[in-house]
Amino acid sequence: MSTSHPLLERAQREGTPLIDGDQATFVWHGPAPAPLLVGDFNYWGAGREPIALERVGEDVWAHTASFERDAYLEYAYLVTRDSEERLPDPFNPRTVWNGIKAYNHYFSMLEAQTDVPEAQRPRGIARGKVTRLLLDSVEASWSLVGGKRYVRLYQPPVDEPVPLLIVLDGSDFYKRASIVPIVDTLIASQRIRPIALALIDNSPAGRLLEYATNDATLALLHDVVVPFVGQRIPLLDEKVTPGIHGVAGASLGGLMSLYAGLRIPHIFGHIISHSGAFAVDPERRFVVVDLAAHAPLPPLKLWLDCGIYEPLIAANRQMSALLRARGYDFHYQEYHGGHNYSAWRRMLPRALETVYGV
Repeated sequence: MSTSHPLLERAQREGTPLIDGDQATFVWHGPAPAPLLVGDFNYWGAGREPIALERVGEDVWAHTASFERDAYLEYAYLVTRDSEERLPDPFNPRTVWNGIKAYNHYFSMLEAQTDVPEAQRPRGIARGKVTRLLLDSVEASWSLVGGKRYVRLYQPPVDEPVPLLIVLDGSDFYKRASIVPIVDTLIASQRIRPIALALIDNSPAGRLLEYATNDATLALLHDVVVPFVGQRIPLLDEKVTPGIHGVAGASLGGLMSLYAGLRIPHIFGHIISHSGAFAVDPERRFVVVDLAAHAPLPPLKLWLDCGIYEPLIAANRQMSALLRARGYDFHYQEYHGGHNYSAWRRMLPRALETVYGV
């Protein structure tokens, strides 16, 4: 194989993709056929064709695309269009678990935020306490697929009663979004009020059932999780301070979070929805849209965000426009990225400040 092509020499020296201003060039070295490129930028091939690399030299293939200068994106090479088998990019050692069954390569454009400072606790700050417990009460069994679930409880380093933020897909937010060190840092710097967290795991087999605007899940959160936490951590009383508790989630979890806020705002009045899956099927919409359009306006503290390289961007823009037309007070943020926890981790500090800021 020839190694004299300028792009290949740069790839070997700099790593891939090659970044030049607002352009990123993917480079592959090997005999035909070259693998196909999928990523955030083409919805991972869902409804769009994988990208065929262009032959630019002997056994050298490339594809150049333009992105915003602060974009963060993930990608992979597929062996064939109809196969899920992947080939690693030998010029890019940066990988991140996609939460399903594979690792994605990732890259950042030159002006992208490359870290989340709040996820690195300053030395010497007070830390909250995390315990992992099994939620397997009789009351929970009827509303949980599988009848039991693990939940991590975070107790902030204060003695007084605090609000509770229930976080759906809790293990993912704990491991992949660094929510605990972020909350520690924000509390210590007085950017948010002290809050407790209930990081409840999802049901791998029944996540869609539980999070698709399910009233059984609402009952679980209110009737089971809040008392369960209240027996272990001093919580503010929602009867005295209506809407003091909150729900946060991403994708279907973001859908369920907004539904909780619109459905029982007197309990859950602080809502974070990352990339809410408000329209999974274009032909059918979830009831959360009707609630947003017709229900009395609740006094929510509300954050929504979505990446512009997501299939869900249109649904989030529509929801934002609907909420704005109704007169809701909320914050909606778009970012130059895709549907992943790396992006949501970057959004999380601002989202928490919006709903629980001091």
